Amino acid sequence: TLVKEISDEIERMLGSKMKSVKVRPWTTVGCCAFDYYNAMLINTMDDEGNSIDLGGEFPLEENEHFNKLSVNTLQSDIQVPTNVYNKDPDILNGVYMSEALNDVFINNFQKDPTLTWQYFGSSTGFFRLYPGIKWTPDPNGVVAFDCRNRNWYIQAATSPKDIIIVVDVSGSMKGLKMTIAKHTINTILDTLGENDFVNVIAYTDYVRYVEPCFKGTLVQADLDNREHFKLLVNELQVKGEGEVKKAMKEAFKILNEVTNGQGSLCNQAIMLITDGAMEDFQTVFEEFNWPEKKVRVFTYLIGRDMTFSDNVKWIACNNKGYYTHINTLADVQENVMEYLHVLSRPMVINHDHDIIWTEAYMDTVVSCFTLLSHGILLGVVGTDVPLIEVMMLAPIYKLGSHGYAFLITNNGYILAHPDLRPLYKNEKKRLKPKPNYNSVDLSEVEWEDTEEILRTAMVKGETGTLTLDVRAAVDKGKRPLFLKNDYFYTVIDETPFSFGMVLTRGHGEYIFFGNVSVEEGLHDLMQPDLTIANEWTYCETDIDPHHRKLTQLQAVVRYLTGKEPELECDEVLLQQLLFDAVVTAPLEAYWTALMLNAPGVDPGVETVFLGTRSGLMRVIRYEGTEKRVAEKFLTPADKSNLFTVDHFPVWYRLAAEYPPGRFLYYMPTDDLMSFFFFQDINCYIVDNNGFIIVSKDRADAGRFFGEVDGSVMAQLLKSGLFKRIALYDYQAMCKTAHHHSSSARPLLSPFYGLIAAMKWFPFLILLLESPTLAHKQKKVELMQPCDTEYPGFIYDATITETNSIIKCGRCQKMFVMQAVRNSNLVMLVVQSNLVLNATEHNATVKCNRMKSQKIRRRPESCHAYHPHVRPYLNKLKLEAKIPWEILMGLSGRFS
Repeated sequence: TLVKEISDEIERMLGSKMKSVKVRPWTTVGCCAFDYYNAMLINTMDDEGNSIDLGGEFPLEENEHFNKLSVNTLQSDIQVPTNVYNKDPDILNGVYMSEALNDVFINNFQKDPTLTWQYFGSSTGFFRLYPGIKWTPDPNGVVAFDCRNRNWYIQAATSPKDIIIVVDVSGSMKGLKMTIAKHTINTILDTLGENDFVNVIAYTDYVRYVEPCFKGTLVQADLDNREHFKLLVNELQVKGEGEVKKAMKEAFKILNEVTNGQGSLCNQAIMLITDGAMEDFQTVFEEFNWPEKKVRVFTYLIGRDMTFSDNVKWIACNNKGYYTHINTLADVQENVMEYLHVLSRPMVINHDHDIIWTEAYMDTVVSCFTLLSHGILLGVVGTDVPLIEVMMLAPIYKLGSHGYAFLITNNGYILAHPDLRPLYKNEKKRLKPKPNYNSVDLSEVEWEDTEEILRTAMVKGETGTLTLDVRAAVDKGKRPLFLKNDYFYTVIDETPFSFGMVLTRGHGEYIFFGNVSVEEGLHDLMQPDLTIANEWTYCETDIDPHHRKLTQLQAVVRYLTGKEPELECDEVLLQQLLFDAVVTAPLEAYWTALMLNAPGVDPGVETVFLGTRSGLMRVIRYEGTEKRVAEKFLTPADKSNLFTVDHFPVWYRLAAEYPPGRFLYYMPTDDLMSFFFFQDINCYIVDNNGFIIVSKDRADAGRFFGEVDGSVMAQLLKSGLFKRIALYDYQAMCKTAHHHSSSARPLLSPFYGLIAAMKWFPFLILLLESPTLAHKQKKVELMQPCDTEYPGFIYDATITETNSIIKCGRCQKMFVMQAVRNSNLVMLVVQSNLVLNATEHNATVKCNRMKSQKIRRRPESCHAYHPHVRPYLNKLKLEAKIPWEILMGLSGRFS
């Protein structure tokens, strides 16, 4: 089957990436003096024109494969964060010993030219990157990047964990101490990932949860929950006296309860943050943790006062933990990271070199491998795997106009999906990553699967099929399509990922093969009106560096003419492309003849175009750019109307669902429509989704008719001429008030953000349903992820005409509607316009959304215990007692 064929290809490709990060650990030796290429200092001269220390000449050349960055493919270089001394003996020794990786990276790239960035993150803080680049600091000259803080490093260095953070908020913690404590909590939260679980408890003489909604349980440490905790921690206030005994009891109770099936079922730890512990607390550990000591306790002594430091040390040392003293804000990062080295100890001693796949970063996933040497973590070796490279193994032409492929993680989070939108536009209209871009659950995109049958099966690693009736939304979510989708899914072996594929009934089930000669097809491919989908892979141009500058059309022509016979090309797709080129070739002459014969083209026709399933497009412009109204249509800036790697054009998809022999009219809508321009307008041509095609006021074109005349739209809905379709967006970003006492991500009505900024129309009363928030709190305006329900509309084609009078007090207006035959259009004539006031509806929050734990597949690897692991007081004792070892990993990208 097709899903098996594609999943096997993905498995082979990911398997090759995993091999690239498996390297042998090296033996550590002392090194007294060693110079290296510092990525920030290379090619930098002093005032006398000499290379500065750790700089030197480092040739760089722009490379297409690495996003046109200037790189050195013959040498890796070293990045060191500003807060780490770049000539520290540990750094020099580690860089010297890791020089062996340079040849490994080069050899990997020669064997597999599709590899992208390869790197080694050291436990001492340096970062070896191949190919070498020039590292640019921030405007203040600071290099803040520390590989040890990256999720790929942390996930590779430790197994999944349950963490309870216990923070002292008694009166003695006021001022700078509390600031340091809050920063410590946030730093610990940043070390957690989607396979970890967490809660935060504050204590004085009583215990309270910073999020009351999470009382007595652990929640998944995904980005949403971590950021939510940070907001609440920031509001902590100090008062009273501190009694750590009660807080520790509560923490142990939570951890004991989650062993029944919730949580990570692996490492467990309590992180105690305090300026001292005075009372007798030994009985707590005797009751809950001794003699097994399965829960580690890490202690962080805050501030300069060392009066009660012995007690805090005792807690850590007698519970297989680690004690650190944090005196200033600058001490926080290094001291927090020490707990990761302790948690990695069982894996290191067992010599288990796990390969870890991370969740998606902006456009890659990371594969990581832990490097160990004689019992101590040396670091993590990783490589980026662009997600677009993975998804190109599921070519869209095989899936049909509505078909698509997708990947999810063991937690049900999306790695790749055509409806995943990782970016949003902020108030300055700049694209920014959403805070939860890599923790969007499959159920938030495939929302028609209300019982989560698909999600559950995929998370469990099953293989199977499922059929669903779905409401697909196209054209930026504005136009609903009713489809019957067949879902095919399977697990990708040796990874935490599952692969899914969707075919829509009537599309993608069959492939048409035509028979034309290469010579005939080549001739027609060269016509000036013809283009092909440059994001598709007709021929693989990324293997040989000499091919990387070729467009797909250039590569196809060179392959078919025999100039580049070594190119790897998709013969099935090429056969379809040649057939389509020959069959559609007469159109070019016909369209040109019309253009030359002035009476042959009606005024106002700007462009004629055609698209085929092979990604071929023919386009002829009848108007110059300066006269064109639709300036962006069918240009690279108009991706929604082009063939891309994961979808067919919007106009293609709409036409594919429309009855044959009828004309489809479609007005592309802008990202941002004007909601403030209201005029008396009395004549419109509207499409089957309620969007205006023609109006006396040109500014109305592309707008939803309900914005312009809500009272008439309400009447059309009431009479059944248009039907309201509920659509959902679980990836929305809303400018909303954050209620400090609230407990969850808001579930907002669709036009919540709009209503706050404008006067809306009465028909919205029919569309918006939102419970009212019961209490008011201090508000902070911010953009945050939210769930929205919003309406789509579709015209009932069985009704061809209607008229009505709308009354409102002494005001009234009449309208007449008539369907335009053999099209998807209706004409509306409105006597006059009447604007009524808007009704506002508040947002609601639901605790259960964040608290609930969906079905997930736990990572297979867990290293929680080894009998030889001993307690640690500080870094010196840790290094003195146990020899050295390394870790490795993989990574990936969104596109």
